[in-house]
Amino acid sequence: MADWGDQVDAQEKGLAGQVEKLAINKNESANTQGSDSASKPQTTNTQPTSKATDTSAQAGATAAEEATDEKVTTKEDESYLRKLLRNQLVKTKNDIEVLRKDPNNPLYSVKSFEALNLKPELLKGVYDMGFNAPSKIQETALPTLLADPPVNMIAQSQSGTGKTAAFVLTMLSRCDTTINNVQCLCLAPTYELALQIGEVTEQMAKHMTDCKIGYAVRGQKVPRGQKVQFHILIGTPGTVMDWAIKLKVLDLRKIQVFVLDEADVMIATQGHQDQSLRIQRNLGEQCQMLLFSATYDADVMKFAQAVIPNDPVVIRLRREEESLDNIKQYYIECHDVEDKFQALSNIYGTISIGQSMIFCQTRKIASWLAEKMTKEGHAVGLLSGELAIEQRAAIINRFRDGKEKVLITTNVSARGIDVEQVTVVVNFDLPTLEGKPDNETYLHRIGRTGRFGKNGIAINMVDGQRSMNIMRSIENHFGRKITKLDADDAEEIEKIST
Repeated sequence: MADWGDQVDAQEKGLAGQVEKLAINKNESANTQGSDSASKPQTTNTQPTSKATDTSAQAGATAAEEATDEKVTTKEDESYLRKLLRNQLVKTKNDIEVLRKDPNNPLYSVKSFEALNLKPELLKGVYDMGFNAPSKIQETALPTLLADPPVNMIAQSQSGTGKTAAFVLTMLSRCDTTINNVQCLCLAPTYELALQIGEVTEQMAKHMTDCKIGYAVRGQKVPRGQKVQFHILIGTPGTVMDWAIKLKVLDLRKIQVFVLDEADVMIATQGHQDQSLRIQRNLGEQCQMLLFSATYDADVMKFAQAVIPNDPVVIRLRREEESLDNIKQYYIECHDVEDKFQALSNIYGTISIGQSMIFCQTRKIASWLAEKMTKEGHAVGLLSGELAIEQRAAIINRFRDGKEKVLITTNVSARGIDVEQVTVVVNFDLPTLEGKPDNETYLHRIGRTGRFGKNGIAINMVDGQRSMNIMRSIENHFGRKITKLDADDAEEIEKIST
């Protein structure tokens, strides 16, 4: 993958002078309309790459129209971005919830990988990857995943909790390398996610020299009539179904472990749900079936119950709840976009702010604001919809590493992002959905500042009666007062940081 750091540096330098091209008028607020189309990631057989095509923005929408010049971020993009950002396990104190219908067969947990009696070469691979002890979900899931007779499982947890390593370890444990046919099959919703799972599998299996790992993804060809002889196959539903049912080069009845990963993304992708079900129905009765999902809402639950039969164990990692309890909320009355910037400049010039995120409604406003703040000497990162997923991940990681103190983003570009050290969130434009206040997005935006018991600050820019009405509606929804702040009063600004 290319080093995007230099490109990001160039992006920041290139911001100077863009304000003239953007031609934002004093009367222009968040309500500008545009169009932005981006192509799907174009990939080869080795590494995923992404290209984006930007169409020209079209200004001139009325205040009633909902404005955005960003492409819609798909669930596939969100999931891929989260995986790129999770370069280490998330430490969680959240509880594991286990649902099991058989009370006579209780679950037990392990505190070390040695307790699992793994093959020595597999244990060595686990330690080489830096896994010193099982994560919270692994402690509970692995003894069940590796039990004999095999048990079916549905597991829900977000990215970074160790779920991929858990099911990869299961596949490698069940694999008999003396038998030359596919014994473990893992389905992923996209090419990129399949490659990432494969990368983890290859790393963990590096001391299992006889283990053959293959990919059933677009671009991979197999001779008609010749059976696939990998031990572990990772692929996307369409290609796997072609190999198994159309070309008959894959015998699904011989599969011992079937894994369906990213189920919530799978059901959101057209055709994948039906393809996955058709693959599952052709598996043998002896097959251990596992489903993993970042979320477990009603749609995912219905799909999971259809795919994973025979009263599976259900394991859920409770998500950390976003709360407004320890977040101080303020609003600033402004006349126009320049007034908003001046208020922002006063705040940054008065109090010490660690790292902050600023949300804008459109890419045009975000670029203009980034240019203005860069001129004032701030280290600014800019996220927008025309960037490839890998570029977005690089910019977010630079922000995490402290190379930029301010991250300016549109709401669309920020979906799927989780940066823990943010202390201030600024809504340069308040979040709306179809012209109405978007309470869920507001909570998710400012909830980034108050995590792990830390105190956070949320500042909302209000520029007119419409945005005032939106703010009041959000205030009423959560039942939490949003205090007025005079951005021209330095003493009042200083008080918010105490």
